[in-house]
Amino acid sequence: MSFTLIQQATPRLHRSELAVPGSNPTFMEKSAASKADVIFLDLEDAVAPDDKEKARTNIIQALNEIDWGTKTMMIRINGLDTHYMYRDVVDIVEACPRLDMILIPKVGVPADVYAIDVLVTQIEQAKKRQKAIGFEVLIETALGMANVEAIAQSSKRLEAMSFGVADYAASTRARSTVIGGVNQDYSVLTDKDEAGNRQTHWQDPWLFAQARMLVACRAYGLRPIDGPFGDFSDPDGYLSAARRCAALGFEGKWAIHPSQIDLANDVFTPSEAEVGKARRILEAMEEAAKAGRGAVSLDGRLIDIASIRMAEALIEKANAMSAK
Repeated sequence: MSFTLIQQATPRLHRSELAVPGSNPTFMEKSAASKADVIFLDLEDAVAPDDKEKARTNIIQALNEIDWGTKTMMIRINGLDTHYMYRDVVDIVEACPRLDMILIPKVGVPADVYAIDVLVTQIEQAKKRQKAIGFEVLIETALGMANVEAIAQSSKRLEAMSFGVADYAASTRARSTVIGGVNQDYSVLTDKDEAGNRQTHWQDPWLFAQARMLVACRAYGLRPIDGPFGDFSDPDGYLSAARRCAALGFEGKWAIHPSQIDLANDVFTPSEAEVGKARRILEAMEEAAKAGRGAVSLDGRLIDIASIRMAEALIEKANAMSAK
């Protein structure tokens, strides 16, 4: 291990992140009864310009009056390039002690995060807030991806990053019409077999971006979260996208419709078999330590320090879900 130790972000259960428009009080009330781990009340893309002020008022009322249980509550503010952003931060952070986090959209450089940090810090000091606000940033532009490692180190408030595939596709001029979907032209054609036949294998056009953001998150102690899958009438497509991200090491995925919450929770919840194996690994290492053995094997495979860390992380996540 490196001599440089990175502090891990505030631990939170983050399998599913439900987007709820701040312009719709009914949706906000219904979302409180959902199984989403994290809810963000949206002031940005889901709210028309003429509805911004009313949405802000709705969110303040919802955060203060609705019982959100143990959910992590977050707001997505408007972008730093708009005149709505500062009032989003000031009005809601000042008035809502229940608020846990702020989702900052379209972050391109570390200074974007710094600007919100300065504003939030002043509000917390002025209002003597007891609970510090955490940040999640949206990496959804070419500029943001080019600076993702620096952004990951931009604030002690930063806990998570989300990959915003729709705006990222627009920013990079990708040929995509389905949010989070694939493109049949992004494929590999095999050589001919003995009969002269060739096969086409579709590829994942978002793999590079997701993997780069994931590495930045894991290097600097943040939670990597995958963004939206636009076609909520296609649960199989959603599951496929979620499973790819889970295999890479993501902790959760957005849900833009209530039907996607259970899908995300299922994919990002460790199976009983995985949890059982993790416990057996830790038990085997404990027994080996008592016996003074340096090398340990389980089921015919060598167990090393990396195996122990992975097992501990999995058990920690399983315990967090049990507590919920």
